[in-house]
Amino acid sequence: MSNNIIGKKITTLCADKNISFETLAELSGLKKEQIQIILDSDNIPSLAPLIKIARALGVRLGTFLDDSTALGPVVYKKAENINPVTFSSQLSSANSHLDFTALASKKSGRAMEPFLITVTTDCNQKPVLSSHEGEEFIYVLEGSIKIIYGKDVYVVHAGESIYYDSIVEHLVTSNECEPAKILAVVYTPL
Repeated sequence: MSNNIIGKKITTLCADKNISFETLAELSGLKKEQIQIILDSDNIPSLAPLIKIARALGVRLGTFLDDSTALGPVVYKKAENINPVTFSSQLSSANSHLDFTALASKKSGRAMEPFLITVTTDCNQKPVLSSHEGEEFIYVLEGSIKIIYGKDVYVVHAGESIYYDSIVEHLVTSNECEPAKILAVVYTPL
């Protein structure tokens, strides 16, 4: 799924709710420029602003990633070709890039968002932390990641996990500039 689809969903939701982009910026606590970047660019600047937009519009985060809905269980088969959504960790596209593959986009009414994520980092950039409501669980499948969490730094290797409150400013990057693959489950209250 490309960001154009996400931008179109945001535009449609705003039109359906009669909310201007200026009002959306106010309700979400984002700048109008941030909203415009999300609507126009090929990469989403980060998960945090998308979560804030979802809350401002009164929808689940998954609304932007849903292809269809199923009431029962959703099974993701290894052979399925699901195109990842690319996020960058900041408004600047120079920081970490996260290729998200949504594992439950067909499940309706879900409260959690499970993702397979490939993390790559440009280590020449200064990290910028972000926060949003909810919780995150990350299990490292390959490589290792570095999580800056408030004033603390955690390095998590393959086979290890971390669970944290995402209201604390944080940033997930690959460790030592080497790509990593993680399973992440994000919970955001509606």
